[in-house]
Amino acid sequence: MQILSSVLMVAAISCNFRLALSKHPTAIDAFKRHKCGNECVLNRSLLAAHVLLSITHRSGGAAASVTPDRSSNPAIAKNFVLAGAAWLLTLGSAAPAAESRSYGAELQGYSYPYAVEQFDFVSQRQPLHMAYMDVQPTNLATLKPIETAVGRTAVLLHGKNFCAATWRGTIDALTAAGYRVVAPDQIGFCKSTKPERYQYSFQELARNTHALLVSLGIKNATLIGHSTGGMIAVRYALMFPTETKQLVLVNPLGLEDWKANSVAAISVDDWYARELKVNADSIRRYEQATYYAGHWNESFEPWVQMLAGLNAGPAKELVAWNSALIYDMIYTQPVFYEFSKITVPTLLIIGDKDNTAIGKDFAPPEIRAALGNYPELGKRAATLIPGAKLVEFPELGHAPQIQDPAAFHKALMEGLLK
Repeated sequence: MQILSSVLMVAAISCNFRLALSKHPTAIDAFKRHKCGNECVLNRSLLAAHVLLSITHRSGGAAASVTPDRSSNPAIAKNFVLAGAAWLLTLGSAAPAAESRSYGAELQGYSYPYAVEQFDFVSQRQPLHMAYMDVQPTNLATLKPIETAVGRTAVLLHGKNFCAATWRGTIDALTAAGYRVVAPDQIGFCKSTKPERYQYSFQELARNTHALLVSLGIKNATLIGHSTGGMIAVRYALMFPTETKQLVLVNPLGLEDWKANSVAAISVDDWYARELKVNADSIRRYEQATYYAGHWNESFEPWVQMLAGLNAGPAKELVAWNSALIYDMIYTQPVFYEFSKITVPTLLIIGDKDNTAIGKDFAPPEIRAALGNYPELGKRAATLIPGAKLVEFPELGHAPQIQDPAAFHKALMEGLLK
């Protein structure tokens, strides 16, 4: 009974603390601006306590005026500080958002930034459709001749936990520079077909992408691939070199062989069981730690909700099954062994804080720490790919185009062939 009373008291004090703190928005803003990842929760806790004590001191007990008996009871005073600090702590972390919506097997109910079209084709004896956005260049009249990319097409290839929609900022940057942009959802992802049975390979996905471009009359394109999309882009450039103007790899996967590095294999059924457990909280925690180098802001949340809604929808078993098949493809088909065979101009853009390594949690602890070392992996890839140019962002993670769009797009535009 005493424990329950204490819990209720702390909860009530926390509510009163919020009311008192509402008179000090400057302090709240300062705390929100203190960007901090999981590795420095202690620092944020200390900051919370410091802000709380500062408010109480500067206001001459303003906080106490909401809880009149605080000063007469040391236990209540202590609980007041702890409850307030705990509430402040949530302001700077990736706090759970409202309950995620659920979407259909092909993201029905989720809107993309531009019109979505469908490419119908047959693959592996079954009819499939591949969703894509085909966005024409804008404001061409304002561009200087040397900056104009008229007649050039950029193809954006998304990563494993991403969709074509997550490229919105890059689509806008490229179309403003005069590029036509095609951004597909690969088979098994987002708004495209999720087959009951499919032999996933990077060759097959590259072939599907090539068929789409042929149907659009595109004979030459710049391939920009992120994460798993980088692996597809590499395979595409190897298969269709004369139709690839340039290859841009943004924190691509496949830069190391996880099997050869003692990451234990698991079955597709085991991947499936893991994928069935995916929810908004697990996605958010993973993305904060890996994609955004421990940081979080509200601009990242829509992509969490997009993915969580797809995984929570009425076809979640089918979504999870395709995801399991795709993870097995990524794990078993590294691309770096063939980097020396790439013959097209290549730009590598690497966020050095990335630590992605598929199945890393299956590896022995002493091996796990060495996996996903992107500062090393990026430099090695640049030496293996003939003539490759490397651009590094020391403080960014796996998704630099989302974490710091301005810096990323500046590097991208400077690195694209004129």
